[in-house]
Amino acid sequence: MELRQIFAGNIKRLRKERGMSQEDLAFESGLHRTYISGIERGIRNVGLDNIGVIAAALGVPPEALLKA
Repeated sequence: MELRQIFAGNIKRLRKERGMSQEDLAFESGLHRTYISGIERGIRNVGLDNIGVIAAALGVPPEALLKA
């Protein structure tokens, strides 16, 4: 599986486990909801800074978003 798809799946899974909508995650991370949607669909290539921001918003270390 491509790393971008692993990353997307982990974000979606963690977000849902926390009962968050994409809009909630966008608000908590300071990113736009359509950007979060693009990430979860695997069509956005996310920079390192945003990986850290998303991980913090989900309450996990950044490496948790990249584990297969």
